Amino acid sequence: MIADIDKADSTVVMDEIQLILAEKRTSLSVMRTGIAILALPLSVMSVLVATSRLYDALNVLHFLIPLGILNFALVVLSVYLIVRSIMRIHFYDKLLYQIKLKKSELAELIE
Repeated sequence: MIADIDKADSTVVMDEIQLILAEKRTSLSVMRTGIAILALPLSVMSVLVATSRLYDALNVLHFLIPLGILNFALVVLSVYLIVRSIMRIHFYDKLLYQIKLKKSELAELIE
């Protein structure tokens, strides 16, 4: 009877660990998305700088201002996604550490 309780408890703990690791993978995906979004404004600005001698900035200012606003919004969004995912990853690492402290027999499985 006690062995059944220990087995059920271990199963629940392993399920919790799997859930936490799945959430951590999701946070890593959000970070990857944030990095990809950050690359877009940087690429657009590098193209604009590289071709700046081919146009007069004052003549195309009505295009540059909205583009600058859009690039700024994308940078803000990407920084938000990256910072949020880093904070969530640290949170999940703390949860895994707490489980490791509570269940010393599972500590070698949790890295």
